[in-house]
Amino acid sequence: MTTVGLIVHEQRPEAAHLARQAARWLTMRGHRVRLPKADAENVDLPEFGCLPEELGQGLDLAVTLGGDGTILRAVNLVSRAGVPLLGVNLGRLGYLADLEPDNLTDALEKVIAGDYRLEERMMLSVYVQKAGEPPILPALDGDMWALNEVVVERPAAGHTVHVAVEVEDRFWTTYAADGLIVATPTGSTAYAFSAGGPIVSPNVRALIMTPVSAHMPFDRSLIVDAGDAVRIEVTDRPAAVVIDGREVGTLERGDAIICTEAPGSARFVSLGRRDFYGILKAKFGVADR
Repeated sequence: MTTVGLIVHEQRPEAAHLARQAARWLTMRGHRVRLPKADAENVDLPEFGCLPEELGQGLDLAVTLGGDGTILRAVNLVSRAGVPLLGVNLGRLGYLADLEPDNLTDALEKVIAGDYRLEERMMLSVYVQKAGEPPILPALDGDMWALNEVVVERPAAGHTVHVAVEVEDRFWTTYAADGLIVATPTGSTAYAFSAGGPIVSPNVRALIMTPVSAHMPFDRSLIVDAGDAVRIEVTDRPAAVVIDGREVGTLERGDAIICTEAPGSARFVSLGRRDFYGILKAKFGVADR
């Protein structure tokens, strides 16, 4: 018996229909189904709802029905439990969710039978250090994880943020910018790319630091080794902290975040070779010749 979690895009009727179809297919074969409570109520499957913090407990597989944004939410819910993710793409071409809806039941059969492989993606560990705290990392359960990026940015229009950056306890520089992004290779195709950063293969293990609209001569990305800790301290007015698109808090002057490679990875189910470069070519219309 397999326990499968469904994480559903709340605004796409096709996702709700597919969730009900998948739940019926699974339960008819004796498997268990679980959804975050809000998702369960939204797709009319309240009997399968659970608290979000309970979703990953004993879960064998998480299936996301939406796009890359739905995957980011799923990663936040189940990544610490090491639950593998199967992404079903509903809508525009995504980098992470590449299974088509019509293939879902076939994919579930293969996964339940063990006919798949896992692709692991590096994640960021982000720890908020309040002003005056000693510069030591906390226990691992005191941090936050990100699959794409963490951003320190201005909370409102009209001001820049000023942040002092250290790499491996050595001062690098102070940025004056609309924001500063620290991304994983997976996140290099997200906000960091929009800000002018490089695209990095997900097989590379590195941190990509990219300023957003820098008000200074040095406005390029800096790629550092995944083993190097990056500390970003607010030196002036407050700044917002955003992790994978979710605002998680505000840093006051003297507060900092410390970014390192997370001790765990996001685990993606692969039923074939994931063609990262082919996806890039399709996304940007790159010609073959």
